[in-house]
Amino acid sequence: MNQTLTIARRELTSLFFSPIAYVVLGIFSAGTAMLFFLQFGPNNPASLKTTMEGVIWLMIFLVPAISMRLLSEEFRNGTIEMLMTSPLTDTQIVCGKWLGAMGFFVTLLLPLLVLTVVLECFSDPDYGPIVTGLLGLILVGGFYLAIGTFASALSENQIITFLLTVFIICLFTLVLFFLPAASFITPGIRKTLFYLHVNSQFADFSKGLLDLTKFIYFISGTALFLFMAVKLLESKRWR
Repeated sequence: MNQTLTIARRELTSLFFSPIAYVVLGIFSAGTAMLFFLQFGPNNPASLKTTMEGVIWLMIFLVPAISMRLLSEEFRNGTIEMLMTSPLTDTQIVCGKWLGAMGFFVTLLLPLLVLTVVLECFSDPDYGPIVTGLLGLILVGGFYLAIGTFASALSENQIITFLLTVFIICLFTLVLFFLPAASFITPGIRKTLFYLHVNSQFADFSKGLLDLTKFIYFISGTALFLFMAVKLLESKRWR
């Protein structure tokens, strides 16, 4: 566990020294503020629900920008050999990288806390949906970063890693948003596709509802992609 946390701290520190991280932070802050003020007004509810639902779409492109360097940069710089010959296990390397990226992702959510203060200054917001919505965003971010960690274990090219991560995330968001409407989709398959759709799983969190099945969805999805990243790293170790 100590080794995993050491890698996480190292990764988090390197992210804060990366220019792309500040670009992501700037775009996320500006995009979040824009989404908020578009629905901010005297006739609208004192809620961040609409803002958070918009943030989910924004994360499709911003989270891959965080994760694209996790393992790809190690491969490109040749430092992966040092990690692999150290006492660290592949699981510790992958989980440490993912935890470091999660630490940075959580800082991205700070603008939402600022917007919560704005709501408090002008209205009387219900904090239940805000807290559960933030929890939902953290779960979605963890899932997306696990996908990005898996993609970064496939290639040393960060652009390829970025595009692959966006592609996989789009399968869980855009594709599953439009596909259930197709005429050839049966009700049973439509129900399954609805369950796999990230935005549908997040919807209850933004409404202030907590459902065990939603936690299972995000935690199992995150674990699956981290597991595949570990297996990819193991395969490279023995080549």
